[in-house]
Amino acid sequence: MSTLSSTVEDLLDGIAAHASHVDATGAFPTHTLDALREAGLLGLVTPTEHGGQGGTLSDAARVVEAIGRVCGSSAMVTCMHYAGALVLAKLGPAEINRDIAEGRHISTLAFSEAGSRSHFWAPLSTATVDGEQVVLDARKSWVTSAHHATAYVWSSQPLGAEGASTLWLVPRESAGLQLGERFEGLGLRGNDSVPVKAEGVRVPAAHQLGEDGAGFDHMMGIVLPAFQLMNAAASIGATRAALKAATEHVAGVRFGHLDSRLCELPTIRAYLAKAQIQADSTAALWEDALQAVDSGRADAMLRVLQAKAAASETSQEVTATCMRICGGAAFRKEVGVERNFRDAQAAGVMAPTSDVLYDFIGKALCGMPLF
Repeated sequence: MSTLSSTVEDLLDGIAAHASHVDATGAFPTHTLDALREAGLLGLVTPTEHGGQGGTLSDAARVVEAIGRVCGSSAMVTCMHYAGALVLAKLGPAEINRDIAEGRHISTLAFSEAGSRSHFWAPLSTATVDGEQVVLDARKSWVTSAHHATAYVWSSQPLGAEGASTLWLVPRESAGLQLGERFEGLGLRGNDSVPVKAEGVRVPAAHQLGEDGAGFDHMMGIVLPAFQLMNAAASIGATRAALKAATEHVAGVRFGHLDSRLCELPTIRAYLAKAQIQADSTAALWEDALQAVDSGRADAMLRVLQAKAAASETSQEVTATCMRICGGAAFRKEVGVERNFRDAQAAGVMAPTSDVLYDFIGKALCGMPLF
């Protein structure tokens, strides 16, 4: 882990140097993917037999957290690549995994739909057999890296089997795919998350990932813990960045007429202390969730759900506190808080949303089935 950590830390200055431009223009963080490719980290979770590093979900989450400290858009793009790559590591063909390991394949998920909204596990899109091909029709509502991914890990209703869904590998350049216009959002402005519509899109039947009808099991077993823990990682990274910037600001800015610093106000110190406690508590919960997944603990899924809910809520609250204690200066981009504040708003509405997670957690605590 120490070698991985030092490798990632070496990349952060370069990623940070582009972060303001990504935010201001909505440009896709190609430089981040180039840096990860150069470091061999695009294949972090790809099995070693395919040339990857065979890293764990915890390894991927720690990479996302580090990147989240300097560029939220880059963290989200990396999160979605690893989420797709983890599915392909288990269910995808060897040649695709080799491409990921060698940095030639950028992955993402295409699950959320206009009809089922944040209930990503219940696709309304269809798949129909036509000889050796399958015809896909869908209205995907949000696909990160939509214009830049090599292919999407795609969900549909089953071809005919029992079950909620089936997964597919859908190349981005497939005929019939219609990609939405560039993303213009409040935060995460460079993550290229747009609607994707499929009308009669044909893919080889061999592009099916796993058994027909088994998509729900793969979503819950692979994607849910991966996305929740990496999404939490991005939120934790943004929280830490905002706190660092706010602390440096209040410790360094002075009231000239009083010859004192902002941090000499007890109210400022109290706000900062509470925010730091909240951030550290959430990070500790996230670390415990990673350990629970790594060790296969019985409470792993509960911890996964708690970590994402806590991280998204904490990021929103702590970055708002950082805006408050920095005052009017926080509205200036050079203070380094307002971008984290805007980026932090997204996690709570990413599926499962915070409100859905609270329901899931309550069900789990009461011994009720989640679905």
